[in-house]
Amino acid sequence: MVMAAADSQFHVLAVDDSLIDRKLIERLLKTSSYQVTTVDSGSKALEFLGLYEDDQSSPDSPSVSPSNQQEVGVNLVITDYCMPGMTGYDLLKKIKESSSLRNIPVVIMSSENVPSRINRCLEEGAEEFFLKPVRLSDLSRLRPHIMKTKSKDQNQEKEENEEKQEESSESSEASQEQDQQVVDRQQQQQQQQPPPPVPANSNKRKAMEEGLSPDRTRPRYNGITTVV
Repeated sequence: MVMAAADSQFHVLAVDDSLIDRKLIERLLKTSSYQVTTVDSGSKALEFLGLYEDDQSSPDSPSVSPSNQQEVGVNLVITDYCMPGMTGYDLLKKIKESSSLRNIPVVIMSSENVPSRINRCLEEGAEEFFLKPVRLSDLSRLRPHIMKTKSKDQNQEKEENEEKQEESSESSEASQEQDQQVVDRQQQQQQQQPPPPVPANSNKRKAMEEGLSPDRTRPRYNGITTVV
């Protein structure tokens, strides 16, 4: 029960131009407790993921669901190989070439067991290659790929946060060091400045005060007799 609740938090985008196959994979994924969005072309899959291509499918084909697609994160893409316009292999390449989407696991489905086709998809970055009709036991292999990518994203986010904290700390230390250098420089300048000159008026006043000292102005009468 806990496993089902955890899987229900994972969102799978299923891509297949066949309505029957699309309904089948949707039912299997929901039975496995995944959230599911289905589209009928690679172009619509890219549009749902935030990339835009010219849609070469029929204008009468059903549109993407759910409507609030920009708010929904995709944890895995499972796509048919043979589709008109953009094939599943082309969609795989587009996803892996995108810096924002390349970490999303991609699984390819096909009714044709062609080893060269399978190898090409796996070399391009596909996690699995399922032969149609897809079975419920096949979908049990999806969760490890989702968990691996989720763990990788969390580690990457953690590393980015640590790098930001280090940069912030280094910037703060550099700012404090610059402030201290300014203070030290100001103190050195103050110490190197000569004392202010004494005003000339002050020297004259001091000389006058010394000349008018009581010891110098008082008359001396010692040894003198006054005759009347």
